[in-house]
Amino acid sequence: MAKFADIVLPATMTLERDDIGAAGTDPRLIAMRKAMDPVGEARDDFDIFAELSRRLGVEHAFTEGRDTRQWLAHLYEPTRRALADAGWDAPEFEEFWQRGELALPSAPDDGGFLRAFRNDPVGNKLPTPSGKIEIYSKTIAGFGYDDCPPHPAWLPSTEAPDSRHPLTLIANQPATRLHSQLDFGAYSQSKKIAGREAVRLNPVDAARRGIANGDIVRLFNDRGACLAAAAVTDDVMPGVVQLSTGAWYDPQAGEHPLCVHGNPNVLTRDIGTSRLAQGCCGQVTVVECEKYSGTLPAIRAFDPPDHG
Repeated sequence: MAKFADIVLPATMTLERDDIGAAGTDPRLIAMRKAMDPVGEARDDFDIFAELSRRLGVEHAFTEGRDTRQWLAHLYEPTRRALADAGWDAPEFEEFWQRGELALPSAPDDGGFLRAFRNDPVGNKLPTPSGKIEIYSKTIAGFGYDDCPPHPAWLPSTEAPDSRHPLTLIANQPATRLHSQLDFGAYSQSKKIAGREAVRLNPVDAARRGIANGDIVRLFNDRGACLAAAAVTDDVMPGVVQLSTGAWYDPQAGEHPLCVHGNPNVLTRDIGTSRLAQGCCGQVTVVECEKYSGTLPAIRAFDPPDHG
C-alpha cells in the first residue's frame, strides 16, 4: 500500500504498543504490554492522530488531555467499577497492568435472547419491528428496491458469460494466507507457480485455448487484466476458473490495469450487493483466458517503495 500512497504514516504493530485485550465472550481481561520499542518512525495510531489534531488546532478536543497510557486507564475504569459493584476482584489500573490479566465473571450460557424469545415470545420480543422472526420485511418492501426484495430470494447475476467473456471467475478466499496478509511468506510463496498466483481451470477449457499446466495465462475483461499460472484440474467444472484473492497488487503501466502477480481485484466489480446492502461483489465475475505470449514481467510486489 505504501507504494501507491502520497503520504505514509507508519503505525506500530501489536507487539510494539501497549493495549488492553478483551472481547464479549472472553473470560479474562489482558494487559497487552508492548514487547519491543517501535521500529523506525512508527507511532501508535493514537499518537499519529493526536499529532494531526494538533496541526489542525483541535488537539485537546481529540486527546482530552490524555496520552495513550492515560486513555487505557480511563477506558479500564468503567470495567473496574462494574466488577467492584458486583463484588468481584477489581484492582486499580496500575495493579492490573502489573498482574497482566484479570479474571472476568462468565454468565452461564442460557441461550440468550433467542432462547428467551422461544420460551416467552410475548414477554421477550425480538428487536424487530414486529418483535417476531421476520421472513418478510415490510420496512424493506417499503423501499421499493428492485434489486433487494423484502424476503430471501435468489437473483440472477447482473453479469453472465457471453461470447467475449465465456468463463465465470470465482475469486475465493485463499488457503495459503489470510486475505493478503503474509503473501510474501514461505507457505504462500510455495503454492505459487513461477512466482505467480495459480488459476485453476478445467482441462476442457485449457485444451480449447492451448493452455498446459504451468503456463502463464492472461485473464481479462473490460475492467482490466492479470497474469496467473495455469493449474489444469478436474476440480473445477468447465466454464469456470478459480483465482484466489490476496496476491499483492503488482501493476504494469499501460492503458488498462494489468496485475502481473495475479490479483483478481482488477477484474471484479467494486460495487455493493444491492441498493440496500453494501456487501462485497468481489467474488464472482466473467472473464476470458488466453496463454500469455509476451515477455514475462518481473514480480515487484514485494520490493520496497522507491524513496527517490
